[in-house]
Amino acid sequence: MSAEPFGRLDTASGIREQILPFCRLKHGEIWEDTLRGHKVGVLDATRQSDVIQLFRDERATLAIQDPPYNMAVGNETTANLFKMTLADYIQFSKAWIENTLHILADNACLYVWLGADQKEHFQPLPDFMILMRNYPELTSRSFITMRNQRGYGTQKNWMAVRQECLYYTKGNPIFNVEAEYTDIPKILRGYYKEVNGERTENLERSKSETIRAGNVWVDIQQVFYRMHENVPGCYAQKPIKAIERIVKASSQVGDLVTDFFSHSGTTLIVGEQLGRRIFAMDNDPIFAELTIRRLERFRKTGKTGWQVENPFPEINNFSQDTSTQTTPNLISLF
Repeated sequence: MSAEPFGRLDTASGIREQILPFCRLKHGEIWEDTLRGHKVGVLDATRQSDVIQLFRDERATLAIQDPPYNMAVGNETTANLFKMTLADYIQFSKAWIENTLHILADNACLYVWLGADQKEHFQPLPDFMILMRNYPELTSRSFITMRNQRGYGTQKNWMAVRQECLYYTKGNPIFNVEAEYTDIPKILRGYYKEVNGERTENLERSKSETIRAGNVWVDIQQVFYRMHENVPGCYAQKPIKAIERIVKASSQVGDLVTDFFSHSGTTLIVGEQLGRRIFAMDNDPIFAELTIRRLERFRKTGKTGWQVENPFPEINNFSQDTSTQTTPNLISLF
């Protein structure tokens, strides 16, 4: 049983009702950071006017998008989530992709985290990839797989322990290969070979203590409640190390980076740590508030999350109504 103070914030209607009055932003509003120039808005990624309101005349050199996956995974709660038809999801994706292209610099990178439902012909990933062919200004560069240490179990299939991330470029952006180097994971032990008559294994022959991660990431810990970076109520938040790797590889200090689906605020935290400005948005005031609070907490304490502490101390006793909303806004679901 999780030690978090409440369940998923995108589905627990009773808890949401208690938190909403303490969210400083309403739909259409933007919080501006006077210290380093970050912005967080309660905005709709599919509305060009909202995106223009956030960016005005500025352009981002890197976009890291983690939209809802439009798939139910693993347990009773997630199986009850609202789900679009595939056709509607592709139209939803088309809108935010084109809005992303509108604010990208001439030389920029786009990373998209996406899901592949084993029960639904691996959708929405294949149709999304086909959709991306419609944008000649984007070049497909890599298909990244991140391994989750904890998957959802099954007795009649291979356990799902992966997340997909698509990497595209526009123009000729930088790529810092040094950002790709990582500690050699234990999975790479072995590969025995005779050298000068002596049988050695891979780690012994390596000339460096690090190795390139490549596009299969096995060295990143999935976030859960025992980790300091955990944000209670944020299902499937991305690990800081994963976003840090992307930001280091595909942007430079002082660059503008954007995230249209801020959720737990990881991109903002990484930008703060690495000297990038972040323009983030979420269509849900609660996740926008969490994003802002996470930055404020980091600046005050150096902590990157709450682990199992309550991010909303204004409310001491949460109602345990965890019933799902009948029509939750999909843009907030992960």
